[in-house]
Amino acid sequence: MSLFGRREQEALRAEGQRLLDRAGAAEAEAARLRASLDAVPAGIVVADERGEVVFRNPGAARGGHVDVLVDEIVERLLREAIVGHAAEQRLSVFGPPPRVLAVRALPLARGGAIAVIDDLTERTRLDSVRTDFVANISHELKTPVAAIALLAEALADCDDIEVHRHLAGKMVDEAHRAAGTIDDLMELSRIELGAVVDPEPVSVAGIVGEAVARHRLTAETARVAIEIGSIGDIEVLGDRLQLVSAIANLVDNAVKYSNCDGKVRVDAWPIDDAVEITVADRGVGIPAKDLDRIFERFYRVDRARSRDTGGTGLGLAIVRHVATNHGGEVTVTSREGEGSVFTLRLPAPLPVDRE
Repeated sequence: MSLFGRREQEALRAEGQRLLDRAGAAEAEAARLRASLDAVPAGIVVADERGEVVFRNPGAARGGHVDVLVDEIVERLLREAIVGHAAEQRLSVFGPPPRVLAVRALPLARGGAIAVIDDLTERTRLDSVRTDFVANISHELKTPVAAIALLAEALADCDDIEVHRHLAGKMVDEAHRAAGTIDDLMELSRIELGAVVDPEPVSVAGIVGEAVARHRLTAETARVAIEIGSIGDIEVLGDRLQLVSAIANLVDNAVKYSNCDGKVRVDAWPIDDAVEITVADRGVGIPAKDLDRIFERFYRVDRARSRDTGGTGLGLAIVRHVATNHGGEVTVTSREGEGSVFTLRLPAPLPVDRE
């Protein structure tokens, strides 16, 4: 004989079904929450009130000596958070590769604690680049401005016409140097923000010719010959203005660091689905220790020589950004005292073969 009547049995079955539905909904909600936490790029570690880790997302995965150090920090901060004290610690590892991490632990309302691991490496690098940029541009503009002020004072205290002309010429040179730095900064800013959106086929012969024409007079004044190889009817995919700017900066750099009666040669040829444009000189070359840094803003191999040639240290940075905007790359091979070869590799509209 049943202990429950039919009505009671139906009520029990209905209640059981409701409990099962709630359990299923809770499991589904937990799965959604876990998936959401797994998608968070920061590392997340959750511990219960006894300090046992009950959840760890992929961003907090174990592995490597750095993660062992992080785990030790996480465990210690979680113990503090479990008893109600929020805590945090920053960890800098010199690498390789260098990393900067921040670990924060917070108590949870119903017991236990959560730790968040943020990777600040890229943010720290950008802050450093920004700080260096401000310091460098301040120095680059302060130098010619200070020189103009000194020259103006000397001009005011002198009555000799020839000295006036000499000092005025120096003032014009310094003003042009400051203006050149500002122009290069504006061009670099425009190129950094102007990633190619709608690239189009561009004649390589056309952009090389235009780039060389910009510096033909400067080269003749410096007694440096510029030769253009037999480029032929080849094209690259990109933004014409940016590409002319990049090649012009490579030509300008080659002319400035060539010796008197030297020669600069520009060539281009198709390779697979790309085109390589080279600018070669027989100038002073680049020391091996500087090759990895020459594309940085304001970096100069020889600061004294750069001031004599009027360089701002931004030209090769512009070339690198143009290459990046076009999905290409720029490389250099050089030997001190023998010259340099810069190679700008850019995508072609269609795969082409060398003839």
